[in-house]
This record gives sequence, structure tokens and C-alpha cells, in this order.
Amino acid sequence: LPAIPPALLAGRREVGSLGTWSLSSAKPGNGVLAMRDDSPDTYWQSDGAQPHLINVQWGRRTAVSELAFYLDYGLDESYTPRRLSVRVGMTFHDLVEIQVVDLHEPTGWIIISLRQP
Repeated sequence: LPAIPPALLAGRREVGSLGTWSLSSAKPGNGVLAMRDDSPDTYWQSDGAQPHLINVQWGRRTAVSELAFYLDYGLDESYTPRRLSVRVGMTFHDLVEIQVVDLHEPTGWIIISLRQP
């Protein structure tokens, strides 16, 4: 997986490692660990009906200002997401959609800002 360019990391702290990750479904060997490692040869592959979900929970209230995804349409084609929906809440039961991002054949790091204007 190509490293996040240093310019994108400037002034930012990665908090994903502090969370507990879960997926709506995954094929064996293609779950959270494959999605979060640094290898371009491993990735999450869902194994169930849509929508496909990535959930992250933190043990205490955590401010998240941006999300970063590495996507490669050239390698993944039909498996590459066309739409990302960002939902936030205190539990799985009170999630509210705060942003939708439509993608067209994305390649590279996709950064989604969650900052309020």
C-alpha cells in the first residue's frame, strides 16, 4: 500500500489504531487485518449482501476530522466503491449520515474532510 504522502500527514495523528474495527462481512483472510496492514497485496473483500459496512468504535469520545482510503480502480474494478457514506453516532443504533462521497474510478488516497465549515 503506498504510504500516505508526508504532506498529507503534516499536523495529523492517525487514531484508527485506537479503535475497534468490524466489518459487515468478509471473505476468509480478507478482513480487518488485511484492510489495515501496509501491504498492497492484501485488502478487505466483502462476502455478503450490500450495503458493505466498515465500523470503527472508540472506547471514549474521539474527534475524527478526516478519513483516508486508498482505492485503486485499475486493480479492483467492480469491487471498488462508487459511493462512501460517512455516519457518526454514540452507538450503532443512533448513527446519522453526515456525508456522502460519490467516486468515479478512483486511484490513490481519497481524503474525506469531516470538519464543519
